[in-house]
Amino acid sequence: MLALIFVHDLQMNFQPNWGTTRKGRPIELYASELKASNTAERPLLFVGGVHGDEPEGVVLAEQFLEFLKSTRDQGPRRPWILIPCLNVDGFLRNERTNDRGIDLNRNFPTPDWTAEFKKQRYFPGPSPGSEPEVQSLTKLIADSKPSLIVHFHSYDPCVVYTGHPGKTAAQILAEETPYQAKEDIGYPTPGSLGQYGWLVHQTSVICIEAQRDSDLETVWPIFKPGLQKILDLKVSLF
Repeated sequence: MLALIFVHDLQMNFQPNWGTTRKGRPIELYASELKASNTAERPLLFVGGVHGDEPEGVVLAEQFLEFLKSTRDQGPRRPWILIPCLNVDGFLRNERTNDRGIDLNRNFPTPDWTAEFKKQRYFPGPSPGSEPEVQSLTKLIADSKPSLIVHFHSYDPCVVYTGHPGKTAAQILAEETPYQAKEDIGYPTPGSLGQYGWLVHQTSVICIEAQRDSDLETVWPIFKPGLQKILDLKVSLF
């Protein structure tokens, strides 16, 4: 299955058969080339733009991708997959939800998924995993079996990890920033990517919450050192 997921040339802009949005727009996916020396190693999965009104997360993912492209010949690193923007429809409208008004980060098919919601912006959809964006991502996770998932958001600044094995990686991502690494964002998130990764696959998930309404030029420099470190094969993550 991995041969269908990993691209072998970072000049490709997207894989047309990977995933589309509710509106039918393609979702771009990039990945490192699998080499014989690391084909058994589970990749790191990075996801931007789960919420369309959080441009900090999309900019962080896009600039991280540019860094990965420009440094791909600078020694071995962990295999990786990167989705710059999962919620393309919402991002183009600067809205949290997808084209059907569903919060993708409440739509994952988790044991704790609930149809209840307090505000319309948290609407979880008619059923767990109902949205094509979520369906594509859950299939990708099942097929690629990532060792760690990191998704990029913006809110009150923090680095939240779900699943205790992710604590070390969360601390690495936070250690050269003013952000705090913590296990709880402060409120329940049923049907979220974090809950899905940990409860369904026992894969730790880290949510980077960049400062909301930041100067977008400042986001990548803050997290560049930590993201570089977790790609380093010499750094123990678990």
